[in-house]
Amino acid sequence: MIHTRICIDVDDLSKGIEFYTRAFEFTVGRRLDRNWVELLGGSCPIDLLAKQSGSRPARAATQVRDYRRHWTPVHIDVIVTDLRAAVQRAQAAGATLEGDIQVQAWGSMANMADPFGHGFCLLEFRGRGYDEIAAG
Repeated sequence: MIHTRICIDVDDLSKGIEFYTRAFEFTVGRRLDRNWVELLGGSCPIDLLAKQSGSRPARAATQVRDYRRHWTPVHIDVIVTDLRAAVQRAQAAGATLEGDIQVQAWGSMANMADPFGHGFCLLEFRGRGYDEIAAG
């Protein structure tokens, strides 16, 4: 079996821990060094990695880290049982709601951003969730 971990760069580790534990009720697992903490409570561990704004993510990278709101083709979906309550909890922790809550055949979705500029979605499934629209 392949195991996955999610790694999220933040410019302030304490602020990252505060946001992700308040917004999603994750708990701190191991502190792997002074710039790396593991968060537990989801379906896979999340590693928060303190990386300075302006630093390069790899030696050959042409871009540098920037914690203003940015777009990336990879984001996290967090499945919740009460979308409106989850949106309020995330906003209270420092997230931004980016538009109206969307209603789909499979449930509802809120597009959001964390305080570090990373986009994420909160999803509340209805009925059979994605199976409501799955073919075959």
